[in-house]
Amino acid sequence: MIPILFQDSDYVVINKPSGLLVHRTGLDRHETQFAMQLVRDQIGQHVFPVHRLDRPTSGALVFAKSAEAARGLAVQFAERRVVKKYLAVVRGYAPEMVLVDHPLREEQDEITDKQARDDKPAQEAATLIERIAGVEFPVAVDKYPTARYSLVRATPLTGRKHQIRRHLGHISHPIIGDVTHGKGRHNRFFAERFGVRRLLLACTEIAFLHPREGRVIRVQAPLAGDFSKLLQDLGWDTESRIEPGL
Repeated sequence: MIPILFQDSDYVVINKPSGLLVHRTGLDRHETQFAMQLVRDQIGQHVFPVHRLDRPTSGALVFAKSAEAARGLAVQFAERRVVKKYLAVVRGYAPEMVLVDHPLREEQDEITDKQARDDKPAQEAATLIERIAGVEFPVAVDKYPTARYSLVRATPLTGRKHQIRRHLGHISHPIIGDVTHGKGRHNRFFAERFGVRRLLLACTEIAFLHPREGRVIRVQAPLAGDFSKLLQDLGWDTESRIEPGL
């Protein structure tokens, strides 16, 4: 059963696990489970996706229960009125706070974007990054004698594909577990030392104005067990240092 964080007559918000696709895609023709179908079967009615989370990203994901409800929320996503907050573990000591304002060219998938144009100009993209905690190990994982890592909160102000992952890579603080935009040495260090082989990125909060009722819906998603345990292993107090800032 997928954890349901919020549900009313128009929307359902789930806590998507890492590794689960949102819906059927040509990227993995052998996959048999998708969040959309699992939610449909769980609540007993068809649902409509209104946004997406990358397959390796966990956390809050919203589905609409009707095409009308989906359109109403899609407008807010298009107008950047939906607030989403993420937690990520990254390489190095990230800045205490920085606005990454760096345009991104559309990142295309070899299979699903075969017909897409590859000459589109870069689009504006902005992400607010805040460092919550840091840790240093006396281990030479890379070219330095010690290895530093940070827990950061990322708030995307635009909605480009893989935006948070690409922006953190752009400022030389790639997310641990990111095989595309990260660094293999640090990914292997976390896999060998902590047994963590997933992307350490989770959507921990989403907030939007209910299109029909006019009230603010604010949903928080608890971290998955492996993510939460890792933060404890790193000595980061999840109760006092993370929750109040969400």
